[in-house]
Amino acid sequence: MTHRFNGFAALGDSFTEGMNDLGPDGRYRGWADLVADRLSLGRPELRYANLAVRGRLFDAVVDEQVPAALRLRPDLVSFVAGGNDALRRRFNPQRLGTRLHEAVRVLTASGATVILFTSPLPPPGLPAAHLIRTRLSGLNDAVRRVAQRHSSVLVDLWSDTPLNDRSMWSDDRLHMSPLGHARVAAMVCAALEVEADEAWNAAPPPATPAPWTARRREDLKWARGHLAPWVRRRINGISSGDTVTAKRPTLERLRKAATEAGA
Repeated sequence: MTHRFNGFAALGDSFTEGMNDLGPDGRYRGWADLVADRLSLGRPELRYANLAVRGRLFDAVVDEQVPAALRLRPDLVSFVAGGNDALRRRFNPQRLGTRLHEAVRVLTASGATVILFTSPLPPPGLPAAHLIRTRLSGLNDAVRRVAQRHSSVLVDLWSDTPLNDRSMWSDDRLHMSPLGHARVAAMVCAALEVEADEAWNAAPPPATPAPWTARRREDLKWARGHLAPWVRRRINGISSGDTVTAKRPTLERLRKAATEAGA
């Protein structure tokens, strides 16, 4: 497996930070870490940074993470943001599209290949799914235009049917499960023409329909455990990422070269 990339920087929010995919060390892993690991198989000297922080809005990703990435000078950058904005009242996909164009323009001018993503369909069981779907569709249109304009790599999560399966999403109905992150990692590898782990494309396990009463109990449990805390944070102007920093703020190698490992 060979490719031309020497440095990969992942930008975004909780989706790219890796919630809720816990790695062997107990820290969030996620699709970006999985992709970086596959890239490093073909190029052990590859360095990887993950600047994503949960809860970040689109403007914060552009204003904080894009300049940080430019200072690191990676030759591969992934950019995903806007999902948190779509849950806000003043969501404006046209304005976000303009800012995305500006961000991708400067990243591309630095010599980096940029990976962009359409948002997946809203997870099963998420309230106001129709409204959120309409908003994300508008954002996706802007992402597609920017990707075409700047010849970016586009990963189309919106059109991927397996991602609509409940098993691809965590119990909080906002973040992907380990299966979902693996699925996204496989799609990114395919877009980069890098071989993915075969297990990442495994079909979702067959679903067992739950009785109506069990589904309602699960909805109530979710509302108490996830929706209510989210609403309280919105009311108090608190973000889940207020006390969180990037898990990999600098470009670092994931594995040692063979000559070093044998030293």
